[in-house]
Amino acid sequence: MFQHILVAIDGSKISDNALKTAIEEARVWKAQVHAVYVVETGLFSSLPMDSTWEIMYSMLEKEGKSALEAAKEQAAQQGVKMETYMKQGHAGNEILKAIMELPVDLVVMGSHGKSEVDRILLGSVSSFVVSNSPKTVMVVRPSK
Repeated sequence: MFQHILVAIDGSKISDNALKTAIEEARVWKAQVHAVYVVETGLFSSLPMDSTWEIMYSMLEKEGKSALEAAKEQAAQQGVKMETYMKQGHAGNEILKAIMELPVDLVVMGSHGKSEVDRILLGSVSSFVVSNSPKTVMVVRPSK
C-alpha cells in the first residue's frame, strides 16, 4: 500500500518517535523512507543579516545534518532504504513542497516540534501539514 514514506525530523524526542514509526511502517510495507529536516529560517528572519544570523543558521544546519545522518544509520540498521533532504524556510511549506516533489504515499511526523514554545510562536507545523497535504499524514504523539 505504501511505497514511499516521508518523515519530517527536527532532532526532538517526538521526532525520534516519528522516525521509529516511519521505519517500522517501511519494514511492513517494504517501502523507502525519505527523511526531511527543515532549517526554520523564519525563527530569526527579523534579526539583522550579520554574523549572528550566519552563526545561528550554521548551528541549525549542523544540527540538521547530524539528525539526518543518525536517521539514515538507524534506517540502515533496520534494513530500510532512506534518502535524506535538508531544506530551509517555513517547516510546513517545505514539508508540503517535499510531498509534492517526491513520490510520497504516506507522511509521518510528530505532533509538535522541539518545544511547546514553537507551537505558540509558529503555530503547529503538523496541523498545517495535515490541513494542506494531498497525501495521508500520520501524526505521532509523544510516548509516555
